[in-house]
Amino acid sequence: MSEYSNEDIKDMSFETALAELETIVNKLESGQAPLQESIAIYERGEALKNHCETLLKSAEAKIEKITLSRDGVPTGTSNLES
Repeated sequence: MSEYSNEDIKDMSFETALAELETIVNKLESGQAPLQESIAIYERGEALKNHCETLLKSAEAKIEKITLSRDGVPTGTSNLES
């Protein structure tokens, strides 16, 4: 089904992908989609889930923790893994 092509997913923001994924989950849970459509939207949902996970991992890699002096004064930042 061409209407469920996954080519557009790579350009989606996290919020857009998550919203569409929620719509797909609701549609599948309702049982309103015919079998062939259910398969196609399930596959799209899987691609959306993978895209969201990739975006989250990328965001986590960019997170920094704030370093504090003994007095509790911010002194800078360091990588989260440090």
